Amino acid sequence: GIGGAFQYGLQVSIINSPAEYIKSFIRQTWLKRYGSSPSEEMITLMWSFIVSIYSIGGLLGSLSAGYLSVRFGRKKAMLFANIPALLSATLMGLSRLCGSFEMIIAGRFFSGVCGGLALNIHLMFAGECAPRNLRGLIAITASTAIAVGKFVGFVLGLREVLGVDALWPVLMATNALPALVQLLTLPFFPDSPRYLLIDKKDKEGCI
Repeated sequence: GIGGAFQYGLQVSIINSPAEYIKSFIRQTWLKRYGSSPSEEMITLMWSFIVSIYSIGGLLGSLSAGYLSVRFGRKKAMLFANIPALLSATLMGLSRLCGSFEMIIAGRFFSGVCGGLALNIHLMFAGECAPRNLRGLIAITASTAIAVGKFVGFVLGLREVLGVDALWPVLMATNALPALVQLLTLPFFPDSPRYLLIDKKDKEGCI
């Protein structure tokens, strides 16, 4: 769940806190580039694009989840989901340093790809690995991880933590931490028995 549904919950809530700081960053960047202040409509349009492109990335990730989980297995597909997560964290974390609000847009897109992949494969992987008597409980971990992700995103966005003008790029890049945790721990997990038996024809591995 740390690298699965948690990523989705985190990204959904984390974008709310730095809204005004990012709008101010767009205004300053536009002024430096073009020598004129953008209209409020343009800033609203850019901000709306930053928020909504996450869903477009999520759609792409969700559509790819089925193919990747069959082609590479549930575990490798979950590990693959961390690549767009780390890429998005890098882009958004360095956006102010590079003076590019387009990097935030690209970062949000890649974080959406991660969320779409991770959420779908998490449910699949956990459900297929769970013992029959615990299957319902294990399936609930997805919604639990989403709720925890939203809560963590809210806490990190507080002014007492990272919700200040100087630290909003760090706030936007915090999704790198759960991705790194999963990259270090998930290789020690077994793969899905269903995948091993049906897709890989590995009966011994499944048992």
